[in-house]
Amino acid sequence: MPLKPLPLPDPGSPDLSSPLAFLRWLQRSQRRGQVLSTCWALLEMGCRAALPLPLGQGVQAAVDGDAAGIWRAGAFALALSAVAAGGTVLLHRQAVWNWITAATQVRQLVARQASRLGAGLSRRIATGEIVAVGSGDVEKIGWYVELVARVRAAVLVWLAVSAVVLTVQPLLGLVVLLGVPVLAGSVWPLLGPFEKRYAEQRALGGKATELAADTVAGLRVLRGIGGEELFLARYRAASQKVRAAAVRATRLSSLMQAQQVLLPGLFVVGVTWYGAHLAATGRIGIGTLVSVYGATAFLAAPLRILGEAAHAWSVARVSAGRATRVLALNRTSGCPDASLARPERADLHDPLTGLTARAGELTAVVCGDPDFAGELAERLGGHVPPAEGEAPAPEQQAVRLGGTALDAVPLAEARAAVLVHDKEPVLLSGTLAELLDVPASGRIEAAEALAAARAEDVLDALVDGSPDCGGDPMRAVITERGRSLSGGQRQRLALARSLFADPPVLVLDEPTSAVDAHTESRIAAGLRRSRAGRTTVVLATSPLLLDQADRVLLVHQGRVTASGTHRELLHREPLYRAVVTREEDPAPVAAVPAGVKEAV
Repeated sequence: MPLKPLPLPDPGSPDLSSPLAFLRWLQRSQRRGQVLSTCWALLEMGCRAALPLPLGQGVQAAVDGDAAGIWRAGAFALALSAVAAGGTVLLHRQAVWNWITAATQVRQLVARQASRLGAGLSRRIATGEIVAVGSGDVEKIGWYVELVARVRAAVLVWLAVSAVVLTVQPLLGLVVLLGVPVLAGSVWPLLGPFEKRYAEQRALGGKATELAADTVAGLRVLRGIGGEELFLARYRAASQKVRAAAVRATRLSSLMQAQQVLLPGLFVVGVTWYGAHLAATGRIGIGTLVSVYGATAFLAAPLRILGEAAHAWSVARVSAGRATRVLALNRTSGCPDASLARPERADLHDPLTGLTARAGELTAVVCGDPDFAGELAERLGGHVPPAEGEAPAPEQQAVRLGGTALDAVPLAEARAAVLVHDKEPVLLSGTLAELLDVPASGRIEAAEALAAARAEDVLDALVDGSPDCGGDPMRAVITERGRSLSGGQRQRLALARSLFADPPVLVLDEPTSAVDAHTESRIAAGLRRSRAGRTTVVLATSPLLLDQADRVLLVHQGRVTASGTHRELLHREPLYRAVVTREEDPAPVAAVPAGVKEAV
């Protein structure tokens, strides 16, 4: 029987109203798998539950001296064993598929959410939280979803066994019927404390993962300043907190597992003792006693499944809560239903700072604060979700392209219209052709984009490092994150990729910070030529770039305070001159002329 291939073409639209609703949605999304798993579990457990019947008949036939009855009982037991073995194989196959499918589906949902929110995701939730959800939590959720089908089968088989024992011996049947739910419910008082401790463990684990990710990302810097031991001590302390929390949670978990073994054992012993008493007094036969004992002993398996389900439910609810917290984040408080009309001819306007990049011009933005410049670049690329605990920005403060709020249009359309080139862009491993395999307008050729970014020496370095490329730079291999290249070479390759994409609006954050002045001057000229007629915003403080801009805006304390060409601002704005030329103690900023305010 073929199984559905993974990953899924579409992970679906989950119900995020609560963790329980999310788990139920996952179960409904794999109805076929759940039904098949339940059927195979019924087949496997039903045959195992019926096995004591031929055994009891065989024992009774031996007591009565009935040889034919022994052969019939043996054949019946053999057939049940064969069917149970087949059901076990089918159940295991389907159960594992259900588990993996649920885990994969949650991973796809988290990955899709990360893609939707982009850089704004890390402002809402810590990176370690995302890693924890995408690794450990999905496994716990998949475990619970898989287990639900076996729980259904266990309950049905328990009811069937109880009904059979009731017909043979009413009192024993009543004990079986009532004893199983009582034993299964005995573990529930421990679930609340266990769930609380497990949630604490997962939260501490997420913080430790976040600390490890930050340490690895800044390892080169830490080595340069000798801060490795400091961060190692911090991670060691965080790891010990996770270990202590895990021990506290495991204590309750081990107690729950001990209950799953001890209480069913005591139950079987009690039922068997009473059945033996009935047999000793002649009220039931030896064969009936064997059958009742076997059926009662079998009930230990459904009891273990119910206990496992209680454990899985407690950890899955915590994990589902973390997953829904990530999946419930919205890119915007509104409904993205607007559309951009001719973005290549539209002005880009930010009401919050007063910044306006005119259509078809190269606009440079000078900020004295590099961190604010990075935030502004993200903002110009679309709506940046507020940090956790912050209220969403009013709609009138959203960045607009041609009068349309970017956070009110579908994300794919917003990204196609405005491309943000990060200060530290990432180069994925692969060939240069694969690096440049991005959605592009077709107006700029790859060779032209590489030439504008002055990447000639980068191509030579790639060819020298890739003997198998046959001298073709497009077949040359780029290592992971471009580690074999210098910072300036990586920066120029990333710039060439952005120029080749040729979006209607391109936002560049310090695109030449890692190159020398001579190369930077040539890049500035190439940038102006390749982006002619397109809207370009460059956040920089380099005079070589600023001198190529049609207009330069000075942003101070979060607002545009001056506008003009680079040379004009150098003469009339002391603050601008101080930022660009690195002067100290600038004179007070002159009043902004009314005409400039109107232009901004």
